[in-house]
Amino acid sequence: MNNEKNIALLIDCDNVSYKSIQGVIDELSQYGTVNIRRAYGNWKKNTLKGWEEALHPHAINPIQQFDYTKGKNATDAAMIIDAMDLLYSKKLDAFALMTSDSDFTPLTMRIKAEGLKVYGFGAQKTPEPFVNACSQFIYTENIETIEEESSKTPKKSNSKKTSKELKSNSALVRLLRTAVEQTERDDGWSNLSKVGEYISNNTSFSPVNYGYKKLSDIIKFIDLFEIEVREDKSAMRIRKKK
Repeated sequence: MNNEKNIALLIDCDNVSYKSIQGVIDELSQYGTVNIRRAYGNWKKNTLKGWEEALHPHAINPIQQFDYTKGKNATDAAMIIDAMDLLYSKKLDAFALMTSDSDFTPLTMRIKAEGLKVYGFGAQKTPEPFVNACSQFIYTENIETIEEESSKTPKKSNSKKTSKELKSNSALVRLLRTAVEQTERDDGWSNLSKVGEYISNNTSFSPVNYGYKKLSDIIKFIDLFEIEVREDKSAMRIRKKK
């Protein structure tokens, strides 16, 4: 964790739920400080009422964007223009784009071309091009908070996958096996840190989408690899089960 990194969070309120904003803020706090927080939308719409109530508690600046043409979303254009302005006018280390719209794919690729990370947050319906373009992408359903009627206390939704569910996910299994193969040393073992680095550099994977906080947790629960931990628990290495 490096809290000296500066992150700009831009929210497309037309395409994501306000229920996940606390989860987004919590997740980004692992990577740095969210100094810029902007939410875009037509605040005259009743559909943004939930977002309107979430702005003040999370210190988010609302950006008004009128619908100039029926059926056209001007919010996207406003976010893209602001993002490019921020890219060249502020000293940022990363952007966080909260949207389920694939129109932000070119923007994401442009930001990454400048050497900055792009953390994406969107609903399960988010098209794959945008998901894959992000440095890391988390589905907002996995970090939404729900209110219990009796206590009104926010609670995180529970979406932890079982070992069986993890193993049945062929894409996940293929990703983990490839990462281990690509990072294994002459003795057949791979350092977990190198596995995580390989995955981070080549995919938008996040363990949060499977209900886990860390990659190491998934490695343990999926039960596909041999695991060896140093006595001081400072490092873990893994290899394919024989």
